[in-house]
Amino acid sequence: MQMYQPSSRRRDGGDGKLDLGGSGQVLGLETAVKDGILGGDAAFFGGGITDKLDLKKMVADLEPIDVPSVFICPISLEPMQDPVTLCTGQTYERSNILKWLSLGHFTCPTTMQDLWDDSVTPNTTLHQLIYSWFTQKYIAMKKRSEDVQGRSVELLETLKKVKGQARVQALKDLRQVVVAHASAKKTVVDNNGIALVSSLLGHFTSHAVGSEAIGILVNLDLDSQSKANLMQPAKISLMVDMLNEGSIETKINCTKLIETLMVGKDFRSEIVSSLSLLMGLLRLVKDKRHPNGVFAGLSLLKTVCSHESIRMSVVSIGAVPQLVELLPSLNNECLELALYVLEVLSTLPEGRLALKGCPNTIPNVVRLMMKVSESCTQFALSILWAVCKLAPEECAALAVEAGLAAKLLLVIQSGCNPIMKQRSAELLKLCSLNYTPTIFISKCKLTRTIQ
Repeated sequence: MQMYQPSSRRRDGGDGKLDLGGSGQVLGLETAVKDGILGGDAAFFGGGITDKLDLKKMVADLEPIDVPSVFICPISLEPMQDPVTLCTGQTYERSNILKWLSLGHFTCPTTMQDLWDDSVTPNTTLHQLIYSWFTQKYIAMKKRSEDVQGRSVELLETLKKVKGQARVQALKDLRQVVVAHASAKKTVVDNNGIALVSSLLGHFTSHAVGSEAIGILVNLDLDSQSKANLMQPAKISLMVDMLNEGSIETKINCTKLIETLMVGKDFRSEIVSSLSLLMGLLRLVKDKRHPNGVFAGLSLLKTVCSHESIRMSVVSIGAVPQLVELLPSLNNECLELALYVLEVLSTLPEGRLALKGCPNTIPNVVRLMMKVSESCTQFALSILWAVCKLAPEECAALAVEAGLAAKLLLVIQSGCNPIMKQRSAELLKLCSLNYTPTIFISKCKLTRTIQ
């Protein structure tokens, strides 16, 4: 059940009257509907519906909407389907208030007044109004859905016939419908729309057509056959071209679609091993003007690095120092992705050398320990261990000066997992080798970390 937002403050006294926001003006529910106060339609009140619809189904099927607060149960904060009124005049969903009473409470949940009578009275007037209001919204939604479905089928038929600019326009219209309406997505899938749109992608596809087509496909649920079709070299090549040369929206859509394809069990890592794709991905990640692009790029880069055969290519394009320099500007969500990638690349000898060769690796990574999340701290620990183990005398000393010793003590004393504590203890021991006990203890003072 979705959470509903009350549209205004109105109270029901249980007698078929509405107190409008404490103004002292009391209206009958039927009057409220006829006057349009609750957004209703008088035609729906008092049996205006020819076919009886199920209230529970309507509440469940409707997309989240503003519901008049008088319809909301104060206990569950969800629309009432069987409203009942207590002796205090407050109305609740029957199941919720009966549960409240069964737990031994003899007070009104809203007012906390003692109940002199624990019986409940069906609020038929309010029930009728709730039913009428939801019926109106449900029928309107169904009509919109039918209109959207018809429009989607019409556009698919148009795509089979047109070329040139007319094709671009048809794709643009279809993308707008698919993005705006869930029912359109299902209609496109059910009418073989994925295969139709995918067939438009190839060596000779213009970027105008490709951009709109990918904007549609990235919003649809692709089955294994559809993914296999999209993994044809010509189609992947087009996506890579548009990742490098398209608009920011196109770049993000290409990135998301490629990541969707990589999730399939039939995915072959060589499909995304081209340096052109990796370079385009890195440029997207570095473009700080578009946070959505940074996140999409890092998300795909994480998926790419899960394939061992591609990691060396990622290191070879200079990804390590560029990601290290990006760390201070990333939000928490992106930081976790970036640190994951750096941690994976640190498993390669070339990755460790690249991390060691970047002057900001140690200070930037140390700064993130015990700051963002346990996962980020774990990735940071692994990165620092790899670098300090590679050159203990040089890197461990830099790490201690950056405040690593104090951070490690915090990890050891925290409630994090035992593996992290063990790794922290080992790294702390490694860092202490270049210092006398007295000097090293001074480096561990928590005041340094706080500063």
